[in-house]
Amino acid sequence: MAPTIPPAYDALMDVVRGRRTSRAFDADYEVPREHFDLILEAARHGPSGANAQPWHFIVVTEPGLKEQLGDYFVAEARRRGKLRMKFPTPNYSGMKTAPGLVVVVGDFRYTRAFPVLGDGSELDRMYHENAERILLQSVAAATMSAHLAASALGYAVWWVTAIGQEEAQNSFKPLLGVPDDLSVLDIMCFGPPAQPPYKRWKKDLDEIRSWDRFDMTKYQSPEDIDDWVRTTRAKVMYKDERLVD
Repeated sequence: MAPTIPPAYDALMDVVRGRRTSRAFDADYEVPREHFDLILEAARHGPSGANAQPWHFIVVTEPGLKEQLGDYFVAEARRRGKLRMKFPTPNYSGMKTAPGLVVVVGDFRYTRAFPVLGDGSELDRMYHENAERILLQSVAAATMSAHLAASALGYAVWWVTAIGQEEAQNSFKPLLGVPDDLSVLDIMCFGPPAQPPYKRWKKDLDEIRSWDRFDMTKYQSPEDIDDWVRTTRAKVMYKDERLVD
């Protein structure tokens, strides 16, 4: 007999499967202040290592700030193009008019909450690296909770990820008043989409699942990944799943 699936799971999966990415929003829409609180309330309940909750969220509503954040990413996209990185970069101008924009800040000082030696040794470095990974995973979990909450409220979302470059930190921190010993990790944009968003391609469950031990028939060699980047990446990044061969 098949197990009974609780209604709560179906409700959750409706939100998970219904989440859509958009990079252009209805610029005339104003997000109610209560919706920001509902979204960040979901983030607040995210799991974190040592229950450190190493996150802070800056709600950006000033058009001038959005403009400057967007300008940085537009300039970075142009630089990638000049360097011939061959990366299918999105149009970052949509950040400038996103009705909802939240900057995600992480606090890596909470590595002290984990097993570290603090003596500067090679072993201490290893434990610190592990603690930093835990903190990144924690902030990502809270951010994903915020994205699902925004989706449940009917918004399309955009996860602007991996703002790790020192240049980006030096640009964003003074602009947003972020203390030097904290890190800007992500930016979340959301709102009604300017155009109907589409569902992007996802791997089949069987491709990503093994039982008990890693199934080596599903292992991808470096050559496999290089081939995927060359032949498939552009097809799946910004296209409707129905258009993927």
